Amino acid sequence: MKRRTLDLMFSIGGLGLAALLLVVGIVLTANANFANNYVRDQLSQQNISFTPAAELDDEEKKAACLVEYAGQKLTTGKQAECYANEYIGLHLKSIADGKTYADLGEPQSALREQVAKAEQANDPALADLQKQLAQVNQQRDTVFKGETLRGLLLTSYGFSEFGVKAQQGALAMYLGAGLLLLLSIAGLAHFMRTPSTEAFAAPTPASDREKTTV
Repeated sequence: MKRRTLDLMFSIGGLGLAALLLVVGIVLTANANFANNYVRDQLSQQNISFTPAAELDDEEKKAACLVEYAGQKLTTGKQAECYANEYIGLHLKSIADGKTYADLGEPQSALREQVAKAEQANDPALADLQKQLAQVNQQRDTVFKGETLRGLLLTSYGFSEFGVKAQQGALAMYLGAGLLLLLSIAGLAHFMRTPSTEAFAAPTPASDREKTTV
């Protein structure tokens, strides 16, 4: 095979691969932009703002991201992760000794049964039991709302991470396309300089060189 033919084949193949990587990079960039814009728009509609630095308590100040984002409006995935874990998560721990919505279900049911029995028996402890039940109901309702908001914010953060990965993938595709383009251009330049009569010489195996020497 002639050397010029080989140069031309590799150059055209390189240009084709470069074009393919470029297209993939453009698609990944479009996906990344959609993810970022969608997360920003959805979070902006919630109108959530971080507590100003001067109003943070001692526990909140231990979270570096709460200090970093203090006073800012929540619009990014990273901010959503911080608010969900460091702010909502922190305050949920102070409700019902850190019990979750599911954890509070059993004591709530138990108190309802006790209240029902106390009502039937005209138990003097009825008022106290009703007070305890109201407290657990309020705690469970508050925890439910907090856990729900936390879950939604973490979902937004997870979706934003897909955008980050897409951006990284797009960068890799662009770099690969650029490298292949340069190599293809170099191949075409070599194609132009190579005489049309020059053939491609494959490397001679070591055993054949030894036989020739003997």
